[in-house]
Amino acid sequence: MQHLKVGFLFAVLALFSVSCEESSTPEPEPKWPNRAYEWGKITLEATARDTDRFNPRPTITSRILALIWTSVYDAWSRYDDFAEPMYLQDVERAPKMMRTLENKEIAISYAAYRACLHYYFADAEFLRDAMLEMGLDPDNESIDPSTPEGLGNLAAKMVIETRLEDGSNELGTDGIRYADYTGYVPVNHPDTMVDVEKWQPKYFVHEETGERFAPECLSPQWHLVEPVFLDSASQHRPGPPPAVGSEELLNQVREVISLQTNLVPWQKALVEFMRDGPHSVQQAGHWLIFAQHVSARDRHTLDEDVLMYFWVEAVAMDAFIACWDAKMFYDFARPYALIREILPDTTFVGWAGPDKGWQEMQGREWIPYSPFSFLCPPFPAYTSGHSTVSGACSHALKLFKGNDYFDHSVRLKPGVLTEAVEFQSDSVELYFATFTDAAEAAGISRVMGGYHIQADNIEGLEQGRRVAQSGWDVFRTLTGWNRRPTFPQNPAHATITPSGTYFR
Repeated sequence: MQHLKVGFLFAVLALFSVSCEESSTPEPEPKWPNRAYEWGKITLEATARDTDRFNPRPTITSRILALIWTSVYDAWSRYDDFAEPMYLQDVERAPKMMRTLENKEIAISYAAYRACLHYYFADAEFLRDAMLEMGLDPDNESIDPSTPEGLGNLAAKMVIETRLEDGSNELGTDGIRYADYTGYVPVNHPDTMVDVEKWQPKYFVHEETGERFAPECLSPQWHLVEPVFLDSASQHRPGPPPAVGSEELLNQVREVISLQTNLVPWQKALVEFMRDGPHSVQQAGHWLIFAQHVSARDRHTLDEDVLMYFWVEAVAMDAFIACWDAKMFYDFARPYALIREILPDTTFVGWAGPDKGWQEMQGREWIPYSPFSFLCPPFPAYTSGHSTVSGACSHALKLFKGNDYFDHSVRLKPGVLTEAVEFQSDSVELYFATFTDAAEAAGISRVMGGYHIQADNIEGLEQGRRVAQSGWDVFRTLTGWNRRPTFPQNPAHATITPSGTYFR
């Protein structure tokens, strides 16, 4: 954090005329899609490929996306009138005559390419082809900051090197990248319950072999990763979850059962949409997709998108770090164990499996609405990662745009990622009027799916919003947000408020 708070003066690119002492070279009519938007698409595809190769790892994905867009931002900052970089050192702002759209496009392309090539090295050919399609030379490895190519390469190099030892263990232990180094061992074994309040690993079923396996806890060290905007991982740590034996916990466990019993098609679609499946980009990627929807809706310039993607992805990374601080501090159980241990003899109707649908069962038989290949997330529950990251990113977008308007929909076939064909329903349309609606839909989907109780969700949403709010002042100082005219806004967007309805 200390390098964020010293000497940062930033501002968003001028969209209106300013004095000749401060303005850069007049730009041609903005292009659409802009180059930052194009790289957003490329990074999302690379992320999805990474997931298919290494399975979902949302903590690591959030860091990768944040550092890619930090690299882009740093390169862009030297062609901006006011921005100061995060990690790029000893590089002066380009002369005014050099601050052109073309140079920005080249610089951010090389920064994105080099960062992607480092983190998504298995997709080097895909990334190389993307550069060639833009008419750029992927073999240009100059780090001469007087050229846009060299500046982009240098920006990525400095971000990568600065963050190599940030607590993530990117370099790995015994050849395993991002391996845990904390020595975390779950209190409970998959076959043995010692303490019902603590997280218990669960058996998954391998899709191809049918073999059972219990994944280890994902990234137990993540609360030790250096944040981007936060002072510390514990800065917004919530109070404890409901205690085992309390009426509050009992009611929240019963709520999870009731929600699953009464799950309707649009709710199934919501659970699956937020959970994701093959080619997933996880929560940080999901909110980059949402940010790209905003860009397309409002026809953002390159400058707007560089700032927005950098801001949203840095907030997502910080939200994961804060969330993992709570997860590892409380090590709290998930509904899978809580229902089976607290209400083992209670009879109700629940989801019995992909080819069985809803059946009468007892608490000891209950399972989440999830494929057996991913029964429930392999890490403690409190707070919910979906809720924390969604609360953070939705608030980040609301702050950036100056309003809550989203207006995003998606059409899905309920059950397609979870149930046998005979149990699947006709397509439904999910709709999110506001960023807040999208975040709250993400959060409640995790309760509907049986991955979390409400405390995980509600506290996670609030924790995420606090992460974004505290980061906003740092971002504005870094970017000089208040020093120039605001981006164009549609006054009608300011009148839209959360609906609390997620389908139409």
